[in-house]
Formats: sequence, C-alpha cells, structure tokens
Amino acid sequence: MRSPSESSRCTRRSFLKGSAAVLAAPLILRSGMLGAEAPSNRISVGIIGTGRQSHLINVPQFLNNDRCLVTAVCDVDRWRMAQERDQVNAHYAEAFDNGGYDGCRMYDDFRELLARDDIDAVMISSPDHWHVPMSIAALRAGKHASIEKPISTCIAHGRLLCDVAEESGLVTRTDSEFRSLPNFWQAVELVRNGRIGTLEEIQVMSPADSEPVGNPDPMPVPEELNYDLWLGPAPEAPYTEHRVHPPGQLRVRPGWLRISDYTNGMISNWGAHLVDIAQWANDSDNTGPVSVEGSGAFSEGLWDTIVDFDLTYQYANGVRMQYRMGGTPGVAFRGSEGWVRTAYPGVIEASNPDWLEERPGDGELDLSDTMEDKEDFLHAIQTGGRPLKPAEVGHRTISICQIGLIAAQLDRPLKWDPEAERFEDDNEANALLEHPIRGDWL
Repeated sequence: MRSPSESSRCTRRSFLKGSAAVLAAPLILRSGMLGAEAPSNRISVGIIGTGRQSHLINVPQFLNNDRCLVTAVCDVDRWRMAQERDQVNAHYAEAFDNGGYDGCRMYDDFRELLARDDIDAVMISSPDHWHVPMSIAALRAGKHASIEKPISTCIAHGRLLCDVAEESGLVTRTDSEFRSLPNFWQAVELVRNGRIGTLEEIQVMSPADSEPVGNPDPMPVPEELNYDLWLGPAPEAPYTEHRVHPPGQLRVRPGWLRISDYTNGMISNWGAHLVDIAQWANDSDNTGPVSVEGSGAFSEGLWDTIVDFDLTYQYANGVRMQYRMGGTPGVAFRGSEGWVRTAYPGVIEASNPDWLEERPGDGELDLSDTMEDKEDFLHAIQTGGRPLKPAEVGHRTISICQIGLIAAQLDRPLKWDPEAERFEDDNEANALLEHPIRGDWL
C-alpha cells in the first residue's frame, strides 16, 4: 500500500492551510437535519481505529457528549468498522428520535476520512505504531486531534508530532483519562500545594503482566482485513492472528500490544497513565529526568516486549522516581513533611488524613474544575483553549518510559539531557531513539 504522491499531498496541504480557520470551527448542522430536537451546533468528529478501546470506551464517551456529532468511522478491519458505524447510528437514532438515522459513514483508508472538509476533529485509536503518522496527517489536513495513549513508540517521532502540532495551532490532546480521575488530581493538588513538604521521592507501580507467548505461524489473511495497510509504517511481516487481533471480537486484548514493532509494551501503556501523574505532581510536564538506570526482562518470540522492569530516575530538582512492575497500579509521593498515595481505581491515602478533607486555599493549585477527557478535548476546540494534556505533555511522559526501556535493553545507567532529548556521550543509546519507518508515512 503506497502513500499518496508528494505532489498530491502538497496540493491538499496548500488548500487546507488556507481553510484551517474554517475547519477549526464547530460543524453547523442544517435546521431539521436530524429532526426537530436536533442540536444546531456540534463539532463533527471522525473516528480512526475501531478496536476494543474505541468501541468500549472512546466512542461511547463522544456519543454521550452534546458538544459533538460522530459523523465517520475508519478501520482496516471492515467487520470492526461496521460494528462501530452501527453503534453510532443506533445511538443517534434514539437520541434524535429518528429511527432511520444513518449519518455515520465508513472509510477503509484514513486519508479518505481526512479529506472530508466537514470533519472538524478526529479521535485516533489505532495501534500504537500508527499514532504519529495518522496524527501528523490529521493536523496537516486541518483537523484537531485526540490521540490515544501512548502517542508514539519512539522519542524522535514523538518530537516530530509535537513540532507539527505546535506549528498547526490546532488542539492536539493526548487521550488518557487518569488526569480526569478525582483521586489522581487530588493527590497532585496535595503535592503541588506543599502539604507533604518538599517532594523527595516518587514511587510508580505498574501491574504485573502475564507471560506472553504468541503463535508466529503464518495464517491466511481474513477477508475483512486490509493487512498491508494495517502494517503501514511497520516492517513487512507475515499475517498471523496473534500479530494483529482476533477476527470478529472486540473484547480481547490484541496481539500487537505485545510486539515491539508496534508498541513499547506495558511500560508505556501503563506509564502513559501513571508516569503522567508523577510528572504532573512534580511540575515537570515539559521536561524530564537527567538520568535513568535499572533492569528489565523481555519475552522472546513473536510477543517480545518487556515483561518486567525496575527503573530509577533522577530529576535535576533532586526528586528520585522509581518505576517498576508488579503491584497495584498507582503513584506514591514522599516529601519532607509526609506522604500521599493514590491508586487505580479510586484510592487515595495520606500520612495526615485531614488533608483529604481540605480544599485548596487562595493562590493554591485548584483542580476541582477538571473535565472528563473527551469533554476537555471538545471544550478546548470550542474555546480555543489548551487541553489538560496537550501533545507535548504526552510526549514528555512517554519519553520517560522510552528512555527507561532503552536503559533496560542496554542494561546500564544512562545520562539524559531533557532539553536536547539525547543521551549524553552514548551513540549506542541514541541510535535507539528513532524507529525505522517503512514507506513515506511521515
């Protein structure tokens, strides 16, 4: 599957650059388009990627938000895409009291969806190796983008995405719900407002993962799957169900989540949530640590991602962070005057329980107006504001996971320059900062 020619891409970019201001505005629906009770002003959203996360979490959140209207879905698996289209059409048929509603369109190729001038924003819920290419294409097409975490599989591609997002002026949000969960933002308030004194140490815990296996034997490609386009920028490889996802199912973990050609594994998939909370509380959203060391264990065979790790990071402000696998997913903060611990789902504890009943005082950080993640994305589009977790913040979070992964792969301490986003005097480590891309997808 070839990408569009450079000449056609440049032509579209030139056109869309001139109309970016129009595309950034909410979609205005014609009066009576969806019946007498139809909303008159909604953001038109296209869904790219209709797998488990999209079908069970992302799309229902958009459907239940009256700021937007889901008007298109896209996937290389036509069965999954049809399930999503039917989910969308059924919801709006009931919501707008119109049993014949069929306004959601399907697209096999994400580039066709992005070519629609009437789509204002996209939710990218594809496998991880597609996040950066699809997001960059969306931004260049003038679409606001919410990007499923983790937003990249390597630091070089994450930096490129952030640069394009900054240049575009469009809303680019890293899609992770943990900043919207009250126990996590309350813990951040307590740390940032000095309840535990000077922050000294952070403990981040990812849950244990089962030992992966994975059958590498080639299989016939299912009729409903465009496997060439599913691979896209990843290396060529024979199809097997354990490389992609189980056909005809939406509730089973896909095999690609355990393969390093498509993802960093659980170190990033959980770190996108939990390390992000650590960064937020440490007030280091736009930077990172200065060193990392530790160890890790990797599976072998088709499923080859990291399956255990214990990493220690040092920040320039003196804070030490340990990130390891093997327990309840959560983050603990220790300071000179006490501690606070928060975990998923809904747990928060503190050395002084009275802190948990307090509200921030005048001039202190108050996060009580924090929005649910999709609401935050849509609100930023409508107001021209900044989302709670823009691309730069998501990139900085994942870069911490990625340098930890590299330290585990090389099994030695590494010094990191968060400004240059390079390892100091280590060509071997720096060579791992960028993954190869097959084809012209960036």
